[in-house]
Amino acid sequence: MAAKIKELKLDIERIGVVSAILIQPADARACYVLAHGAGAGMRHASMDKIAEGLADRGIATFRFNFPYMERKQGRPDQPAVAHAAIRAAVEEAARLCPGLKLVAGGKSFGGRMTSQAQSKAPLRDVKGLVFLGFPLHADKKPSIERAEHLEQVDIPMLFLQGTRDGLADLGLLKPVIAGFGAKATLHEVAGGDHSFAVLKKSGRSNDEALTEVLDTLAAWIDQLA
Repeated sequence: MAAKIKELKLDIERIGVVSAILIQPADARACYVLAHGAGAGMRHASMDKIAEGLADRGIATFRFNFPYMERKQGRPDQPAVAHAAIRAAVEEAARLCPGLKLVAGGKSFGGRMTSQAQSKAPLRDVKGLVFLGFPLHADKKPSIERAEHLEQVDIPMLFLQGTRDGLADLGLLKPVIAGFGAKATLHEVAGGDHSFAVLKKSGRSNDEALTEVLDTLAAWIDQLA
């Protein structure tokens, strides 16, 4: 079914204006506010694939650039700026998609900034958070400090994690998620790295791994109250 694609500008109060894209299929039943990772903006090929794949599954997406990416600066924004961008994106997605179930999150940095924002003050009308590779720690620096704020998140969370993810040692992440009880769900993508890419010897393709991710994400959204 055809999807409407709307390119727009998102005004972040006291910070500035950034680009955004809404893809809304005619049969949309939910909208995912999808924040990009630290190294690539909303128009990266991987973000396009995710948005297009979700549209095929009846899930709208609202993508946006963080201010540093819009200005082509190398260093990610400070958390307060990232949080403000996420709040503005959630507000705009809710305005453009009235009546649709709203979830938020994103890839790596984008997902972590979204959960930080939610932990400080609930994102309006957001029913759940979806992490496309939660960056639990820096590469080869195992730690769980980045997950501490998740204790203040009081809505359901879905963690989609590759078993080869160098930024999330599953031996550390699993107990953290288990400690949240029913509000947190972990789905492991066998052989996937931080971007869910798999090795050729795994016997399946990157597209097949992404299909697993998107099918799981859509099913999880459907079971949210």
